[in-house]
Amino acid sequence: MSHIKVLLAVMAAALPFGALAQDTAAAEAAIKKQGCLKCHSVSADKDGPSFKKTAAKYKGKADGAATVQGELKAGAMKVDGKDAKHAAFKGSDAELKQVVNYILSR
Repeated sequence: MSHIKVLLAVMAAALPFGALAQDTAAAEAAIKKQGCLKCHSVSADKDGPSFKKTAAKYKGKADGAATVQGELKAGAMKVDGKDAKHAAFKGSDAELKQVVNYILSR
């Protein structure tokens, strides 16, 4: 019986990692589809800030994900205290959430 419990525990622990890999792949696909990589990259600033820089800006802020989602959906945000235009995210709300979670996890 203990072997079954161990096997079930291992299987249960592996499920979130599989889901995480699927979410990452879906987010990366949406980022490419939306053209985000024209102005952003994971680690280097381009025309826009890197995803790492964005993640650091919102780290520990309870409303960070909601703020980024709202800005991307609206196509407008504050950069260094100034209003800035940004291409509006045109995917589904589920895709937007995956993209924001991906960016903020960098």
